[in-house]
Amino acid sequence: MKKDADTALIDAWRAAWPEALAVWSKFTRLRDPSLCASHVQASKQGLSGSFAMIRLLDQSVVVDLPLVTELGLDDYALEVLAHEIGHHILAPGSASDQFRLLARMRRALPTLEQHAPMVANLYTDLFINDRLQRQANLRMADIYRKLQQGRTAQADAKSGGVWTLYMRIYENLWQLEKGELGGANVDERLDTDAWLGARLIRVYANDWMLAAGRFATLLLPYLVEDTDALSPSRYLQDTRDAARGCQTYGAQQIEDDEEGGAIHPVHDKRISGLDGEEPQAEAPARPGGGQLREPFELGDILKASGVDLSDHEIAIRYYRERALPHLVAFPSRPAPESQEPQMEGLEPWEIGDPLEDIDWLQSVMQSPRPVPGVTTVRRVYGREPARTSDAVPVDLDMYVDSSGSMPNPQAHTSFLTLAGAVIALSALRAGAKVQVTLWSGKNEVMQTPGFLRDEDLILGVLTEFFGGGTCFPIHRLRQTYAARRERPAHILMISDDGITTMFDKDELGNSGWDVSAKALAQGGAGGTMALNLEHNWDGAASHKWLQKTYDDLKRARREQGWDIHAVERYEDLLDFARAFSRRHYV
Repeated sequence: MKKDADTALIDAWRAAWPEALAVWSKFTRLRDPSLCASHVQASKQGLSGSFAMIRLLDQSVVVDLPLVTELGLDDYALEVLAHEIGHHILAPGSASDQFRLLARMRRALPTLEQHAPMVANLYTDLFINDRLQRQANLRMADIYRKLQQGRTAQADAKSGGVWTLYMRIYENLWQLEKGELGGANVDERLDTDAWLGARLIRVYANDWMLAAGRFATLLLPYLVEDTDALSPSRYLQDTRDAARGCQTYGAQQIEDDEEGGAIHPVHDKRISGLDGEEPQAEAPARPGGGQLREPFELGDILKASGVDLSDHEIAIRYYRERALPHLVAFPSRPAPESQEPQMEGLEPWEIGDPLEDIDWLQSVMQSPRPVPGVTTVRRVYGREPARTSDAVPVDLDMYVDSSGSMPNPQAHTSFLTLAGAVIALSALRAGAKVQVTLWSGKNEVMQTPGFLRDEDLILGVLTEFFGGGTCFPIHRLRQTYAARRERPAHILMISDDGITTMFDKDELGNSGWDVSAKALAQGGAGGTMALNLEHNWDGAASHKWLQKTYDDLKRARREQGWDIHAVERYEDLLDFARAFSRRHYV
């Protein structure tokens, strides 16, 4: 039966907290740790498996004291707490750096990406523990000795090369006897790799992010051979869920040196001393530039960081962040001066000023016997900026194709979704309301609950996916414009040649041409089609089966006034979205 921690132990660990903060700097400030007296209490704090953890969201340290006692670490409060503080101060330090670290680890672990959180945790622990052992003279090596003492012979037999290599790296860093921290059976290959690992930690002590891929590459062959790699380190996974609840901005950017960092340390001249690659200084990520991850890649990194979001929720964040650099600026209007003078105050009336300017009431209040030029005052007038009546922005009614010919926005970048996000968010900035309809085959349609200003609901519809046939929801267009709207609305279609299904007959037998014409009339602000078509679509069709489609589009433009924009590549929809937003919402 596992017992709860007693009050004395809690008090002892709480007393060690100020000293643990001072180990890093006397100016270090973090909220007090959560010292949990039971496993249940620790679980409620989000801690399970490990005896300690960090939360980057609120800069908190959580400790499971009953598990600390079980592992024989009661007397190591200073070491454990200083180590957890190190994750805040040194590595990873922030949620964004945790995302960057895991991205590099995953790139260096092909087919074994599921081990990236564990490898990242071991990697950051090396930098923290080496600094605490050597510079702060803390007993970090003793903690591993304690953990080793609690292991059974059966557990030692199961320990694979990953754990043995990891312990041997520490032995090299701290000049300990071979096998002192566990795993005496070390061959020449592992001993060489351990030396390279120790050199990596020392060489990149001040630039740990740059060498992350190198460390993961060093461990890769051992992970391939080691089927139980996670078992020995299960109590040391204190950053497994470190980024849970944190914002995800910046995680979709692929940094310039990320892919090139996945090399074995033996090929890094700074580490091995042999002829090899000379690593370049890390270039900062360029907002809005460079390569961007696919939504599924971002999702894998976030989930590995402990971020508890569904694929759909991740897609919403992905397209919102990716759209931000392309949005129109927030509107601003100069306020003209009021035509009516407004009293601002009083000033002395002097001899020579017009007599009618004297404010006799204020003058008498200052002195019952007015003395011209001394006690006489007059009013001062100015002009007050007037409030202008804001122009009513044009609402947006957007229909986005989600048929099988379109990419799934939750897995791969959909420029239809991205263009829709840019335009919808720009419209919201201008004060407009937005209705989004996602459509595919018959009865495959999703729509926001009318015209609204809720970003999450709008992006929630945009990032869904059907992947079925192609059948425009004429009934939704008909219902939206059954009566004339109080506010003008512009109708926007984002699709390909399948858009002409909107001119078919609806379920009531109404002509789609009539429904379209009425919608444009009731909306009162025109309509636009952004379609994936040949650039010269308004000429002769390149294929006979396209001629009917092109003829329908020409008729729509000629008879109903649709503004049709052809984009030969879906990527060009982003340029269209920027131009459309500036034209309608600036």
